[in-house]
Amino acid sequence: MKLLLLSNSTNAGEAYLDYPKYEIRKFLGQAPIEALFIPYAAVTFSYDDYERKVNERFAEIGHAVTGIHHFADPVDAVRNAKVIVVGGGNTWKLVRMLYLNKLILPVREKALSGAPYLGWSAGSNVACPTLRTTNDMPIVHPIGFETFNLVPFQINPHYTDSHQQNHAGETREQRIEEFLAENRKTYVVGLREGTMLKYEDNRLCMIGERKARIFRFGCAPKELSENDSFDFLYE
Repeated sequence: MKLLLLSNSTNAGEAYLDYPKYEIRKFLGQAPIEALFIPYAAVTFSYDDYERKVNERFAEIGHAVTGIHHFADPVDAVRNAKVIVVGGGNTWKLVRMLYLNKLILPVREKALSGAPYLGWSAGSNVACPTLRTTNDMPIVHPIGFETFNLVPFQINPHYTDSHQQNHAGETREQRIEEFLAENRKTYVVGLREGTMLKYEDNRLCMIGERKARIFRFGCAPKELSENDSFDFLYE
């Protein structure tokens, strides 16, 4: 497999998909590729608008995407794709549409066969066994919670340590601890903004200046940088 899983699409004050574009180009290679784009996480804007927005940035690195919504047979589109790209947005909406279009197994099979998989935010979350570490509000019924299961751990995109002053609600870490109390054998990677996980040649690494926070039930969370090995997540 080849996976590139981004915490977020856009850093504060930057253009859309600007910070990761050169890592995306490195991941996809120099030869122009037209990837299959799954825009189902979009809610308040159209799939066409989403496709256009991604293509504006991909054009800068010599690649392009075509939205899966243009195909009469989404399953066939996945089976014929060279690369799968899954955009961020609302994870619940994304998963519902994946189930309605019967895409969970075809995307998994395509990625396992070696087709590169690129996702950001919700698109990274669905590379996990389930959607249950998303931050998003469940605005629709997802039909099922199981997702592509391309990695054996869970990702919490946009992970933050911040806790708003005078806010009495749970921190992100406390929410993850709740998940772990019910899922004791699962690792959760708190992926901070501006970072990404890359799996290639049977090795998992993190890219980015910030650290990832690794959670496991009964263990103190640990902070790992891009200089550390993440291969233990596959053990």
